[in-house]
Amino acid sequence: MEYLEFELPIKELEEQLVKCKMIGDESDVDVTETCQQIEKKLVAAKKDIYKNLTAWQRVQMSRHPDRPYTLDYIRALCGDSFLELHGDRNVKDDKAMIGGLGKIGVQSYMFIGQQKGYNTKTRQYRNFGMSNPEGYRKALRLMKSAEKFGIPVVTLIDTPGAYPGLEAEERGQGEAIARNILEMTRLKVPIIAVIIGEGASGGALGIGVGDKVLMLENTWYSVISPESCSSILWRSWEFKEQAAEALKLTAADMKKMKLVDQIVKEPLGGAHRDRETTFKTVRDAIAKSYDEFKNLSPKELVKQRMDKYSQMGVFKG
Repeated sequence: MEYLEFELPIKELEEQLVKCKMIGDESDVDVTETCQQIEKKLVAAKKDIYKNLTAWQRVQMSRHPDRPYTLDYIRALCGDSFLELHGDRNVKDDKAMIGGLGKIGVQSYMFIGQQKGYNTKTRQYRNFGMSNPEGYRKALRLMKSAEKFGIPVVTLIDTPGAYPGLEAEERGQGEAIARNILEMTRLKVPIIAVIIGEGASGGALGIGVGDKVLMLENTWYSVISPESCSSILWRSWEFKEQAAEALKLTAADMKKMKLVDQIVKEPLGGAHRDRETTFKTVRDAIAKSYDEFKNLSPKELVKQRMDKYSQMGVFKG
């Protein structure tokens, strides 16, 4: 288990607890009371640290290398029922954007999401979760297929942004994202969007329009990353913490501004600390969200979705 800088007090206590138990196992000394005291300190430290995280610390949590990614969620939610579908039928298959059919219980869903890598090789293979235009066009193709067969769509958002390379711009990165946003607003099946990690810029918005937008507790959602914001405003990455606070990018901020519909609680310490509980919570949230929309007619569904997004923001006459 890797520890972030602000988690070091927890690491020290956990190491003390392990050493204490080893002493008890290897000798006749009764260390039960000492272990209990360390455990109490550990619980108190975890509550104190994780209940008072700053915006920048939540950004760090969303990027934790042990945090589950899109495929982890899909495998946990669908088991062996997931069938991955490939290609945009135009350029190629974008490995940073995955999608396919899967079942939660007896209900079929079209799952779409960005996938990051677990090590250097897979990160390069997945382009660090940054999709090219063909990734968004693949996502749109799958959404249209889902619409044709009346299958609800679930999007899992976890990206540092759409790929900003020259070749991506040449193939119409901006147009691909804009087209997805337009088509998702009028898709005739329920859309449930779940932010499971980083929700950055147009890369997130390209699959982020939904009847219900769920946001895990230790994730962020913003038009720009704190580092990029800092480099623009202060011409340095050193002010990323101030930028994170100013951007109001946490789940609590998003919910307060009514830009997301629900915050999904994570286990104490983050999704990576207890994956099974996280997967169950997300599974239940998706199923409950679908129940809210499954009986609406396509016309009612689209109208409700359009009204929801029309009411976002503050307007002054």
